Amino acid sequence: MNSFVNMASIADFEPLAAAIPATKVEITVSFCVLYTQGVGNREWREYGRTEVIDNTLNPDFVTKFILDYFFEERQNLRFDLYDLDSKSDNLSKHDFLGQAFCTLGEVVGSHGSRLERPLTNQTEKLNRLCINKVFPCRGIPGKNCGTIIIKAEELGNCRESVLMQFCGNKLDKKDFFGKSDPFLVFYRSNEDGTFTICHKTEVVKNTLDPVWQAFKIPVRALCNGDYDREIKIEVYDWDRDGGHDYIGEFSTSYRELSKGQSQFSVYEVLNPRKKKKKKKYQNSGTVSLRFMSSHVTNPLFLLLFFFSRTQINFTVAIDFTASNGNPSQPTSLHYLSPYQQNAYSMALRAVGEIIQDYDSDKMFPALGFGAKLPPDGRVSHEFALNGNPDNPYCSGIEGVMEAYYQSLKSVRLYGPTYFSPVINHVARYASLVKDGSEYFILLIISDGVISDMAQTKESIVNASALPMSIIIVGVGPAEFDEMIELDGDEIRISSRGRFAERDIVQFVPFRDYIDRRGNHILSMARLAKDVLAEIPDQFLQYMRTRGIKPQCPPQSYSSKLPAAPLQTQI
Repeated sequence: MNSFVNMASIADFEPLAAAIPATKVEITVSFCVLYTQGVGNREWREYGRTEVIDNTLNPDFVTKFILDYFFEERQNLRFDLYDLDSKSDNLSKHDFLGQAFCTLGEVVGSHGSRLERPLTNQTEKLNRLCINKVFPCRGIPGKNCGTIIIKAEELGNCRESVLMQFCGNKLDKKDFFGKSDPFLVFYRSNEDGTFTICHKTEVVKNTLDPVWQAFKIPVRALCNGDYDREIKIEVYDWDRDGGHDYIGEFSTSYRELSKGQSQFSVYEVLNPRKKKKKKKYQNSGTVSLRFMSSHVTNPLFLLLFFFSRTQINFTVAIDFTASNGNPSQPTSLHYLSPYQQNAYSMALRAVGEIIQDYDSDKMFPALGFGAKLPPDGRVSHEFALNGNPDNPYCSGIEGVMEAYYQSLKSVRLYGPTYFSPVINHVARYASLVKDGSEYFILLIISDGVISDMAQTKESIVNASALPMSIIIVGVGPAEFDEMIELDGDEIRISSRGRFAERDIVQFVPFRDYIDRRGNHILSMARLAKDVLAEIPDQFLQYMRTRGIKPQCPPQSYSSKLPAAPLQTQI
């Protein structure tokens, strides 16, 4: 059996992707044909294929796919597995084994960036042999045909760099009239067992105890983000004619180097030829790491936290004030048309469908404000859309949408428009988390003027010291001057003489993103891209100001540490 996977992805929203720097992520799957899909249409287009692995039910493919990963976009993936029957490039000539669906965000946000999905066979062919299971798949539509494991590893322009300095001791003498003129050559190991040169030090003349200058190098260049990947270092004696004399070599890894000045930082330089010829040969000297300092050089380095431990908690708050209009009338912003979604629904779905990929339990608190509640008609500025104040959680974005629709049937739109209660609601939970293990995102969707501006400012200033971001989407034709003021891009928001510790608010008017041709999918994608674009920076700024550093993922995935715009390798 010759296996390959067909993988489809909405990874390249062409109309949107130009301005935002992407991160490259490496995705590992099993013979894969990768397709991309634009926002405005549903056609899959081929991007690439894996190699074929002969005669196996458990293929582990070497070929990787490099995808541009955007936190603020929904990037759908489809994996199709085939049994190769001929040399034809036409997929219809091969046996289809099964398929699986996910989003790139789900892979990146999964524990250890490792996602397992069942394969299902939608064809009517019988006796399919499926990946990771040694049994025939009966070809029944929807049947589980085994599993596929997808891993993501960040690639691209590594955002972490390291400053190192080495010195040598008692290196072999190579020059007839002097000592040696030693220099070091660093090699990064490749997946195929070969090595690629990545750095060369300067030459230190006429010494057997050289001290080379400190140098700075991206971690990607050393190991491509794999902290346990072998790094080979060769020692040479420089010759003017270019025929440099080989002194010896040693191997290490980034993880070993990062242990600092310890017993692990002194390396014996070994010459295999001399070791073979001389029985009493010990080494050709030693090389020591004098010091090492690493740091992240790009503030968009988001994946490292996702790979480790941070849980994203998403909360929705919807404006139910009377200024939205009677929900039963087509002129209302809350009107539920049988033909299209209203602005609230589109904004909620656009942002929520992306955020939910980073929330492991997919349970979201959904709140409303500015309505009279049954049965007594009391006005509430912080009520659960599902009617359960003790458990306001909804299952996935579909659950939030359903709770929103049901609320429109049971509550009476009233007022005024208060933001501070829902901000304080989320802040109460965020204040309990101080170790970086959770981060909270509040989405507020509203139609107009804020009635508690002073209290809202104070709530935002207080929340700016918490692991929390606020997204405000304005719907309808109103002027949103006050909401623009809350978005502290130009002037940092303040309250009672206190300035916000950091900018945590992003406001956008939904009308600016409506596609003139009526393409609601494109409108939603544009909106999500802009409102979510600032989240990575806000997230990392909080972590930096609190001195919270990424932790290593579980031991079984420790070799998959990310290196960085995010490019994703699958």
